[in-house]
Amino acid sequence: MPKLNYKEYGTVQKIRGCIVTMTGLDNCINGQLVQFGYGTEGIIIGFDADEAQILLVKENSVLRTGDKGEMTMEPFETPVGDNFIGRVVNVLGEPLDDLGPLKISGYASIFPESPSVLQRVLVKETVETGIKIVDMMIPIGRGQRQLILGDKMTGKTTIGTDIILNQKGKGVKCIYCCIGKAKTALNRVINLFKANDVFDYTIVVAALAGTSPGQQYLAPYVSCSLGEYFMRQGGHVVVVFDDFTKHAWAYREISLLLDRPPGRESYPGDIFYLHSRMIERAAKLSPELGSGSMTFFPIIELLEGDLTGYVSTNLVSMTDGQIYLSQSLFGEGFKPAIDIGLSVSRIGSKVQWKASKKLAGSLRLEYLQFREMLKVSRLKASGSKSEESMQQQKGGEILSELLKQDKDSPVAMVDELILFYGLAKKLVYDLDKRQIQKMIKGVCGYCREHYPDIVNKLNEKHDLDDDIENQLKAMYSDYIKVLEREKMEEERAAGLEIAE
Repeated sequence: MPKLNYKEYGTVQKIRGCIVTMTGLDNCINGQLVQFGYGTEGIIIGFDADEAQILLVKENSVLRTGDKGEMTMEPFETPVGDNFIGRVVNVLGEPLDDLGPLKISGYASIFPESPSVLQRVLVKETVETGIKIVDMMIPIGRGQRQLILGDKMTGKTTIGTDIILNQKGKGVKCIYCCIGKAKTALNRVINLFKANDVFDYTIVVAALAGTSPGQQYLAPYVSCSLGEYFMRQGGHVVVVFDDFTKHAWAYREISLLLDRPPGRESYPGDIFYLHSRMIERAAKLSPELGSGSMTFFPIIELLEGDLTGYVSTNLVSMTDGQIYLSQSLFGEGFKPAIDIGLSVSRIGSKVQWKASKKLAGSLRLEYLQFREMLKVSRLKASGSKSEESMQQQKGGEILSELLKQDKDSPVAMVDELILFYGLAKKLVYDLDKRQIQKMIKGVCGYCREHYPDIVNKLNEKHDLDDDIENQLKAMYSDYIKVLEREKMEEERAAGLEIAE
């Protein structure tokens, strides 16, 4: 059948920022593409009986009142394809990295329907984040939506970039969506990705602070469409949105230009439906659709640690858990500054390796009890402690050291299991703080060198059996002897220095 070639022509009546009001578009629907002269484009974002409102997303010429616009039957679509891997692009799919033009495989709608319940399956596969505190206590599965929130400068972006760094070699495609951030902040991320060869499997979609509110509004939708292209092919995708606070600001600005009434905190009421429809696009697809998955990590910036803000409470209610970053923990030097008490994963241990589940079962409770004990001990006068209290404090101190982690240094899941096995079985309780710090840095390398069979079996089985446990105990016994010898040599060297 011949293709329907239907067009309507309208006239510009008003221009207010990035919003253009037109008459003459009697049969428009939301999301339709409107083309002006010289490649200037917009999408219909609202209409009534007399007028249509168009959000400008590409401005190659200055529009004036009385200019003509053309509307076709086509929706606004974004280019997609395998060649986007390794590139930095804007919302329109245009390269920003001076690596030449992009070869496009096709186009995808930016406002498609989310996968239905019948098209999904249960989330069971783990997303290995490389962040010890997350993998052991807040496990995340493929297809999950996990919110990252905290005050400014508490390490939210670092959590997202560490997760992307850790997907290297795991067959996962990653998309970093930059919304409303400064160019210097984006350049830091790009330089980090280049230094770690992350662009072999990553796309950066950027709508910087200097771009129009329309581009900042569309950036996460474009990122979702790119992710869906790979998910529909049976691939696994991780998308980090940095951040939804700026996206909500952009939409608030657009809504006020559209004369829509502001609600709580001046946000329009439909910001909830806007974000929830987008968040629903994350999924673990059924085998009939290729078993692909798309996992979302939206980031939200809080003000003074206030979790009750409108946008933050909306996103907490529509995601499958949150990672809360605390300003006070960051100030204490505990990094990543994740507050275990306020962080949760509603998927739970269903997605964890069996070995992780065995070792991490009581870690959360032990850590919270230790933090509570520290608060009480600061208030009470110092006195004698029971053997049980001393053991609890020793375990809490070791656990705190284990959970600390430098930025841009993700840890392999097998290494996490090796580290936490020593704590869970109380094999390292006799070490002092300096030896614990040495053990954290050296035990995994020692195991890989002298007991490679442990690493191979853990990677293969994802579980602990008697044979692996016996080898781990022998390995720790040998390594602790090495640490004791090093301590004796250091003490002997220090004694000689004093004697001299």
